[in-house]
Amino acid sequence: MARQPKPLVRSDIAYSTPDRIVVRGKSLPDEVLGHMNLGDFAFLQLTGKAATPQQSAMFNAIVITLVEHGMTPSAIAARMTYAGAPESLQAAVAAGLCGLGSVFVGSMEGACRMLSEVLPYGTQCDDLDKLAVETVAAWRARGTPIPGLGHPLHKPIDPRTPRLFELAAQNGLSGDYVKLMQLIGKEAERVSGKALPINATGAIGAICCEFGFPWRIVRGFGVMARAIGLVGHLLEEGERPMSFELWQRVEDEASAHLRGEV
Repeated sequence: MARQPKPLVRSDIAYSTPDRIVVRGKSLPDEVLGHMNLGDFAFLQLTGKAATPQQSAMFNAIVITLVEHGMTPSAIAARMTYAGAPESLQAAVAAGLCGLGSVFVGSMEGACRMLSEVLPYGTQCDDLDKLAVETVAAWRARGTPIPGLGHPLHKPIDPRTPRLFELAAQNGLSGDYVKLMQLIGKEAERVSGKALPINATGAIGAICCEFGFPWRIVRGFGVMARAIGLVGHLLEEGERPMSFELWQRVEDEASAHLRGEV
């Protein structure tokens, strides 16, 4: 039996030669450097297309929103890892990124998935109100928190959300998905009787649907953005360490009952 030819190994992203570096069809030195900001280059890398001014404004807003949020678990994990292995900054960043999941940052993936599954890309819904009611009922029946709603600190409004929705409207990226997310938020608050503000990741998940991004890649926007924030935390940690103090406080308080001090 004749052997079947092996499939070609192929990538459409970039290539290099001794005197050229080409990314998505653009010369890195001549057409990218000095012409694109980091967000625009990320958009080119992801989509293979140069962002329009409206897409640029919105995509940059999304990734900037995700860079920093204070002393979060990811920042603490990065700082603590750096304290133990200061020779490996990349390991400390990786430690912080490992905590981006369904609760922190990565919840925008869940919001994008929820919205794109109940309203698949390329389809329309004549009754978004009904769809929102059905969506909330389905999630409540599963006993699972609705992604993109609620925040442990920001109540009754996540201050990032109105601005993100405002920018989406200004840049032509506020359609059925943004409206559906807003309706889901109102319905969830109505049936639960609780304040469940649409958080930043819920807003971002909806706007990513407006872009048409596959939900499986959306968490990656948080990964690349938060990496910038974590490097900033590690720079500060090297200059003004707090990890040793955090370690000592946790050690003292966690074991105080064993020493008979509480």
